[in-house]
This record gives sequence, structure tokens and C-alpha cells, in this order.
Amino acid sequence: MTKPLNQSKADSAREVALDIIYDVLENGAYSNLSLDKHLKHSQLSQNDKNFVTEAVNGSIRMVKHLDWVLALFLKKPVQKQNPWVRNLLRMSVYQLIFMNRVPDYAIVNSAVELCRKKGAKGLSPVVNGVLRKINKEYNQLSLPSTTKSEFLTVKYSQQEWLVSTLLDQWGQEKSLAMLEYWNKPSSVIIRPNLLKTSRDELRERLCQEGVQVTESIFTPWALVLERMPTSIMRLSSYRDGLFYIQNEAAMLAASILNPESGEILLDLCCGVGGKTTHFAEYMGDYGKIRAYDLYEHKVNLLNENTKRLGIKIVNGWAQDILGLDQNSKARYVFLDAPCSGWGVLNRRADSRWNQTEEAMGELLILQRKLLYKAAQMVENDGHMVYSTCTINKAENENMVRAFLRDNEEFCLEGFADEISGVNLDQKDRSDALIGMLTITPGKYQTDGMFFAKMKKKKERNDEYTE
Repeated sequence: MTKPLNQSKADSAREVALDIIYDVLENGAYSNLSLDKHLKHSQLSQNDKNFVTEAVNGSIRMVKHLDWVLALFLKKPVQKQNPWVRNLLRMSVYQLIFMNRVPDYAIVNSAVELCRKKGAKGLSPVVNGVLRKINKEYNQLSLPSTTKSEFLTVKYSQQEWLVSTLLDQWGQEKSLAMLEYWNKPSSVIIRPNLLKTSRDELRERLCQEGVQVTESIFTPWALVLERMPTSIMRLSSYRDGLFYIQNEAAMLAASILNPESGEILLDLCCGVGGKTTHFAEYMGDYGKIRAYDLYEHKVNLLNENTKRLGIKIVNGWAQDILGLDQNSKARYVFLDAPCSGWGVLNRRADSRWNQTEEAMGELLILQRKLLYKAAQMVENDGHMVYSTCTINKAENENMVRAFLRDNEEFCLEGFADEISGVNLDQKDRSDALIGMLTITPGKYQTDGMFFAKMKKKKERNDEYTE
């Protein structure tokens, strides 16, 4: 829980938030990078930084809903307003509707002052009048209801094509649960580095550092950070490599693949190494993990993470997976395929606006190529896990079923026993027993993830060609 702001600090924090929102919505910056740039060297307190983060992420995430509200009260369309004014209005309306840290009158007064400061003094009466009217009348507004998808699109601030796809694939009840989860601030979840500590020992260490934590009810590993006296990277326990920040759904990967100590593991599309380092822990840091990613900056972060955690068996390589030597085989292969990211739309505020229906076809082609390439690198009697952070069935179940039809030497391999300590319902437990599991966003108060585990039974006689 964040503390209320006093007025002078709120004005300063709101100006920083407005600058970031402008940077993202007008200049196309990434919200996470812009937040980091503006906050890293700012003089704001941790409480003020928390406010800025919430105001920025919320305003960007809910911009479709905010623009719908503003259109009802503005004489000119939102997109024809002064760009500073429209983003100031968006941020202020978000605070009025969704935040309660500052009194409503203070939000309006601060917006008027910011309007003047950003060179739109003549529009300050408009800002004042519009915000006061919205504050008075918002609760009486009726959302558009021509179609179910239109209603949900405006209410939850999403693209209509994505909402329609969601309804088609998952139905109304599950779709509503996902839409609600995507609009909640993401929790900070950590897993202990089992090479150095246990969950109980880590919890005690964090308490000594003034961090309030609770144990996850979903997995036997995770801790949920409730309140911190400083940023997480300033904690001595973080610097000492006692934990890694990772959502609980992603933590299932290591258990599902279940690599044995001393083996060789190929981690394809490894990113910054969240799952990679967990694999190393499962292997007791004994064996070899070859981790590949297309982007060098991600591999550099992977190397930094392994160094902080004290992991020795990971070698990171910046390389296109499709160009790897197919004769380089391993008993364990993990493919964390690039995907639409629908399982983690709550993680980065602008990610929902970067989705395009047209790009989906190209993405499916890439995933198929990567899956077939990964399969070439699995030894006989070896194991392969295909994973995504989406809940789009075209990228998940349909992709895997098509692969299995074309590759009879592979079969699904159940993994219910490997994740027996995870608090799954009967349906998900049955799916894990078969070998394919989708964790939908918010079902267990976790992000969405998909896992399919396959075993290679024999060599195929013919080779796959593009």
C-alpha cells in the first residue's frame, strides 16, 4: 500500500509522470525504459516514485477508457487537443477515477498549474472545467453496449480485435477474469536462490532488512514482497544473490523440464535468464547450460544475473537460433518462444497498444520455425519443453498439435508429478498429466503461461526442410 502524498510533493511527482506519459504516448517510447530513465536520477522519494509509476502505468494502460470519457466532455476530439493538454487530462482523469491518494480538488488544481507550466495557459480554464465536470458526473456514465466486445474494449481499455479473440477462445467468464487481471498493478514476486538459501532463510533475511513479505499459496518457492523501505536492487539480499525476481507462473518451467544434474541443457530464446538460472539451481550448478538469444543486450544481462547469483554452468551466446548447428544436441531442450505476450499484458503498460492483428501471421511462422529447429537438437529419449507467455491457442495448443502430427518421433510427456507441490485445480492438474498446461492470467493471481512437454522417442528418417 502506498502512502498519501502531500500537495507540494504531489505536484512535483505529477510533472515527472506527465513527462513520461507524453514520452510514451506522443514519442513512442517504451514505458518501462522511460520510467527507468526519468526515475533513476530523480530526487523523488521512494513514495513519490511509487506514485509516478502507478500514475504512468495506469494512464497508459487505461488510455482507451480515458479517451472515451474525455470525448464526452470535450468540444474537440481528443486527438486534436494540444498534446500536453490531452496527456495532462488523461493522467488527471486516471487519478480522479482510479486513485485515491490525493483529494480530488488537489488533482484539479495541480492540473491547472501544470497546464500553465507546459505553455498552454489559455487552456487552463478548459482543463479546470472538464476535470470538475468529469469528477461530478463519471459515476452516472453508461458504457457503450452495441456489442459485448465493444463494451469490454472500453471498460477494460483494450483493442477490440483482441477482446473478440479472447471471447471466441475462452468464453465470457474466463475472459472477464483475464481482462480484470491485466488492469491490476503487477505484484513483485521473488524465488530464493536455492544454491545459497532457502525460502525460510530468505524470508528472515528480508524481514531484517525491513521488507514485508508473505509466502505464495500457489508454489512452494515464491515470496510476495508487500512493502519495501527502498528499491529492490538496493537490498543487500539482492546484491548477495539470494533471490531472483520472477512471476510464479514462470517458475514452473524448471520443475516441468526437470533437468538432471550433470546433463547438457540448451536454453533457446533465453532472454535475461530468469528460467535459465532456475534450471541451473535444479541441476545443482553441475553440468552445462548453453543459453542463446538473438539480442546481445539480453545475453549481457543474463551474464550479470548468473554472476550475481553465483551460477557457474551457464554460457550465454548472442545468436540467431535458426542458425545453430543442428548437430549440437542435448538431452534437455527448452524453447521460450517469442509470442504475443497476452499472458503478461499487465507487466508493461504500453504492450497492449503494440499488438497488431496483422503481425500475428508472421509470428506464427517464426514460432513454427523455432519449434522445428529446437526439435532437431533433442537427443533420442530426450525432453523438449515449448513455452510461451501467451494464452492464444493458435500459438500454443494448435502449434504443438500441428508439430506432433508432422513429427511422429515426438510425443507429449505428462509432468503432473514434477509440479505436484503447485496448487493447481483439477482441470489444470489433468492437463499437466497429459503434457500441455495453460495458466490463464489471474486464475491463481499469476501471469499467464503455456507449457508443452514432449519426449523424443526415435530418430526420424527424413529431415525437416523449410
